Amino acid sequence: MRKTQDIPPAQVVKSDEEWRAQLTPAEYQVLREAGTEPAFVGEYTDNHRVGTYRCRACGTELFRSEHKFDSHCGWPSFFTPLAGERVIENTDRSWGMARTEVLCANCHSHLGHVFSGEGYGTPTDLRYCINSISLTFEDGPA
Repeated sequence: MRKTQDIPPAQVVKSDEEWRAQLTPAEYQVLREAGTEPAFVGEYTDNHRVGTYRCRACGTELFRSEHKFDSHCGWPSFFTPLAGERVIENTDRSWGMARTEVLCANCHSHLGHVFSGEGYGTPTDLRYCINSISLTFEDGPA
């Protein structure tokens, strides 16, 4: 994972007008304005199929189903990204607290947040809490 100070330029760069033409208003609000979809409504929250999760904005492979777990938090949760360089971790001080935002390294779209030390029985003790609307899913072997 790349930390804030190590953010390279995005590989996919589009104007706001181009992003708005490509994304629905709800997708734009989450991916480009760092919004959050409501809990327990996303299409992938309870998805248990085998496959790969991609960035909805640029198509980059981000997470695999084998790294997804049921956290019961209302959003899809993963204990690790597909590869560390696929995401950027950025300090988020909005809402009066410090959290770690997760961005797609390819297009810098907002995906969600990552939390640690919550006691889930996962190999990393991390919970990548990702908005379903930030993802697409491709069925198939992980």
